Amino acid sequence: MLTIGYIGNGKSTNRYHLPFVLQRNNIKVKTIYQRNPKNEKWSRIAGAKYTSDLDELLNDKEIQLIVVCTPHNSHYEYAKMVLEHNKHCLVEKPFMETSKEAKEIFNLAKEKGLIVQTYQNRRFDSDFLTVQKVIEEGKLGELLEVEMHYDYYRPEVSESIKSFIPSLSYLYGHGCHTLDQVISYFGKPDNVHYDVRQLLGPGRANDYFDLDLYYGKLKVSVKSSYFRIKQRPSFVVYGKKGCFVKQTKDRQEEHLKLFYMPENKDFGIDTLENYGVLTYMDEEGEMHEEKVKSVNGDYGRVYDDLYEAIINGKDKTITDEQTLLQMQMLETGVKDLR
Repeated sequence: MLTIGYIGNGKSTNRYHLPFVLQRNNIKVKTIYQRNPKNEKWSRIAGAKYTSDLDELLNDKEIQLIVVCTPHNSHYEYAKMVLEHNKHCLVEKPFMETSKEAKEIFNLAKEKGLIVQTYQNRRFDSDFLTVQKVIEEGKLGELLEVEMHYDYYRPEVSESIKSFIPSLSYLYGHGCHTLDQVISYFGKPDNVHYDVRQLLGPGRANDYFDLDLYYGKLKVSVKSSYFRIKQRPSFVVYGKKGCFVKQTKDRQEEHLKLFYMPENKDFGIDTLENYGVLTYMDEEGEMHEEKVKSVNGDYGRVYDDLYEAIINGKDKTITDEQTLLQMQMLETGVKDLR
């Protein structure tokens, strides 16, 4: 049994973590720390202790792993505190505000023989897993280009922001999902082209980014905007022999926002109209077009991997090097914005 606790009792803990952890019989949630119980907005889970005494959580010898689900500007402070109390640590995204902070936290964990990593749950998005399946089946031929889109139409978000803070940028907030997907599957790029903008002008929000990552002949483009009234496909993958288009995104977040939880058998699962379309030329020169059944996603697989690392001594799936590379790319992308 892996016994865990949480720092934070808001949306992150209750929407993106607990629904998946509670489906796992090998993990026990013992304690949840909340700074201000007067602001408690979520239903309490059975069997867990709620406290406003952080020392009670940090000094509990039964708790092996503490999950930090607080605003990003407190991640460094809390992660350091957790490690100094000899607990393993899982930290929400973005991991830290700077790569310098990330290096310090990783070094501290190594010194103490502990595991610390970021909650890269979007590695286990259905659309991303389906793209991997299609690539690996080989019908596309040699890969030439991958386009990844993460779009909204939320102009009110950009219009409400009157100053620019790098760690609160759109690139930090959403690039931490998509860049991790690219890095986890394709590795370190040969080079990167950054187009990161403030569409409303200097001193305002970063509300657009378009990053091109190059891997030999292959170009992977990661594109996002707050001003896309019609969303682009989630993924478009081109090879020498074909292409694959996945129009819709993973449905786990959609269902979580509706309070439709993982205990439902159809949670997060694509129906026929959500399936991507594969178009390719076969060896005889015949054209084919077919729908591809989506691979089921599961954010909780981050916890499965952590369980294996902490309890059974296996290597981490989400590595320090991957997280540091991502942090460096986020920093580089926003360095010229003001």
